[in-house]
Amino acid sequence: MKRFEQAKVMEKLPEQFFAKLVKKVGSHVAKGHDIINLGQGNPDLPTPPHIVKAMKEAAGNPQFHKYSPFRGYDFLKKAACEFYEREYGVVLDADKEVAILFGGKAGLVEISQCFLDAGDTALVPDPGYPDYLSGLAMAGADTHFMPLIEENHFLPDYAAVPESVLENAKLLFLNYPNNPTAGTATVEFFDETVELAKKHDILVVHDFAYGAIGFDGEKPPSFLQSKGAKDVGVEIYTLSKTYNMAGWRVGFAVGNEQVIESLNLMQDHYYVSLFGAVQSAAAAALTGPQDCVSELAATYESRRNAFIGRLQENGWDVRAPKGSFFCWLKVPEGYTSETFSDLLLDEAHVVVAPGVGFGKEGDRYVRAGLLTSEERLIEAADRITKLNFEK
Repeated sequence: MKRFEQAKVMEKLPEQFFAKLVKKVGSHVAKGHDIINLGQGNPDLPTPPHIVKAMKEAAGNPQFHKYSPFRGYDFLKKAACEFYEREYGVVLDADKEVAILFGGKAGLVEISQCFLDAGDTALVPDPGYPDYLSGLAMAGADTHFMPLIEENHFLPDYAAVPESVLENAKLLFLNYPNNPTAGTATVEFFDETVELAKKHDILVVHDFAYGAIGFDGEKPPSFLQSKGAKDVGVEIYTLSKTYNMAGWRVGFAVGNEQVIESLNLMQDHYYVSLFGAVQSAAAAALTGPQDCVSELAATYESRRNAFIGRLQENGWDVRAPKGSFFCWLKVPEGYTSETFSDLLLDEAHVVVAPGVGFGKEGDRYVRAGLLTSEERLIEAADRITKLNFEK
């Protein structure tokens, strides 16, 4: 078979770290082991029935059997605006401040290509969502990592970023509630971010994928709630977690109108928008009954309490997350995140994600997802804590 030389950008793409984990898990499943998989980030519950019903009805509409408008239907953009005003008190212009996305990931990858040239610098959390790096690699940009450490509540310390880096940085990625650390942000932190961005002319991209999942009575704030946020950035929202629509691939970006226009222009060359019936169902999700959202957050909180509570009862001193559907567990002395993950898989048949897969600062932790029943989470906690390691 003839081999064709790939473009050099293909060589720069980051390794898909978790493909190796999937292979390991598959070998254990093939041997007949009862595996409890807490390593994934894929919601386990179905999309609410009223959204599925809206999709079924819309799929029969001949209007949606044609190409959708390049930049999406106005009704979905207006629904996104209604959602933001209702949930966060943020007023948006549907024509200029909303871009429909093929899931949040698409926007997070595209935005680097929109605003960074080869040699430009982006500020990226470490640990962080790996696909930030995918877009940066495609743009040929440089990366300055900002450590997220427990002592600083998993928030970046802007004072620790060298002034020379801040002067050259063009883009800043944030994500709260955070994947993988489960850290949460405050309005005051976002206020500080706006001031930093204004001072150094940095575009802020806030990944708000877990925005609906806050615990202990605390609602995670939107970056756009901070005064001046729309002047310096955008927020990327996905319906994947809020409405269990991960497989539907629908999200949107909101905020600075120049950035929104750039995303729309980029997507004009990639796509002809989403299937209209998916957009109709997404609008139904955003503007319809929201009981399903509060019930989902309550479910994750109950699962958190069951899992973390059992680990603590069994003698492992771990912290309970305040948001997202992840737990960020510090590995015992003498282990790396990979060796500890291997121990849990081989001896307890419990899958967790090694923290190093999210960045070198994550190597002291593993990520466990609250994406199975309370009974299985409790069983996982029992299996883990029965192992012979220093708790």
